[in-house]
Amino acid sequence: MAFGQGVIWYDGEFVEWEKATTHILSHVIHYGSSIFEGIRCYKTTKGPAVFRLVAHIDRLYDSAKIYRMEIPYSKEEFCENILETIRRNKLEECYIRPFVFRGYGSMGVNPLGNPLNCAVAVWNWGKYLGEGALEKGVAAKVSSWNRPAPNSFPSLAKAGGNYLNSQLIKMEAVEAGFEEGIALDSNGYVSEGSGENIFLVRNGVIYTPPTSSSILAGITRHSVFILARGLDIRIEQQFIPREALYIADEVFFTGTAAEVTPISKIDNITIGEGNRGLITKKIQEEFFGIIEGKIEDRHKWLTFV
Repeated sequence: MAFGQGVIWYDGEFVEWEKATTHILSHVIHYGSSIFEGIRCYKTTKGPAVFRLVAHIDRLYDSAKIYRMEIPYSKEEFCENILETIRRNKLEECYIRPFVFRGYGSMGVNPLGNPLNCAVAVWNWGKYLGEGALEKGVAAKVSSWNRPAPNSFPSLAKAGGNYLNSQLIKMEAVEAGFEEGIALDSNGYVSEGSGENIFLVRNGVIYTPPTSSSILAGITRHSVFILARGLDIRIEQQFIPREALYIADEVFFTGTAAEVTPISKIDNITIGEGNRGLITKKIQEEFFGIIEGKIEDRHKWLTFV
């Protein structure tokens, strides 16, 4: 099913794609007042399964709490609505977008008088950073745009308004001929990509920025910690200076859309040997082995549709 087809779950009902609309004066359109998640359903040897559904919905409700949004459904209900949306669209694999936004009520920065709308959309979405990227890697550039400083925007919330910053990072990179951008935090340390977390490997150790570097606490990021420890690979969170990226043996992005994608060049400097490194490959093999049903789901990450 292509983008723009099928049905969408919208405030307790299933509606045709083109009818899932909101008023032009909805608060979200003018003030970015939305929260959302990106989740994937994979085609496994045992049928379609959603990757880390509960963890994603937990984060959705955390984002709602930060922005004072009272979601009128329990977490269990929201999870079931996601599964039912996949079933109704008859998809074996798909990208899943649950989101909550402040709708049509009153204008002005104060959002509290506006109704809360909830929805789930699903569609087929290929490799986010392009076919072949999982093996060959992508070229990235360090952005001139920094991530927001602490106590300005809450980076731990996956909120629509936060992604205006991401758009600037992405557009700058693409217009300069790169696939992705890498942002620094307000102190000049490495933060994350426009929509991905970042890891580097040096002398057999994996390093990644801490949540205090204005990153989103990614679900795939957390999965890499678990996989690395299971492979007896040391992994640490620490502040990372920009130049550490250039001299790393390997660098890779993680995220629901990006999955585990190596970075071959940064600022036109070749990383390692210029393609997927051995540790990145090991993490990929474990990750895709589990989500495709080829390796035992020992962490209970899969929820079957």
